[in-house]
Amino acid sequence: MTARKTRTFKSGNSVALRLPKALGVPAGIEMTVREERGRYIVEPAEHKPQRIDLTGIYGSGAGLRPLTSEEREIDPSIDIPASLRRNARP
Repeated sequence: MTARKTRTFKSGNSVALRLPKALGVPAGIEMTVREERGRYIVEPAEHKPQRIDLTGIYGSGAGLRPLTSEEREIDPSIDIPASLRRNARP
């Protein structure tokens, strides 16, 4: 890779680094900066897969229970593909 010169600048209370457009880094990308042996390494941050925490809503529907097949009402005007039907009658 060809080395490119750039310059730091003041951005609020921070010092920022402008990356040349030729590098192809889109705006808004989270980056990690570290110092190794007097050099600064700037890399895209690793994103860990996020998990949805449902512990806060578990049990919040007091008195709710799954419907039995007899309790379910299905609108007959809706065309459900045979591959998605349960207990399909021939």
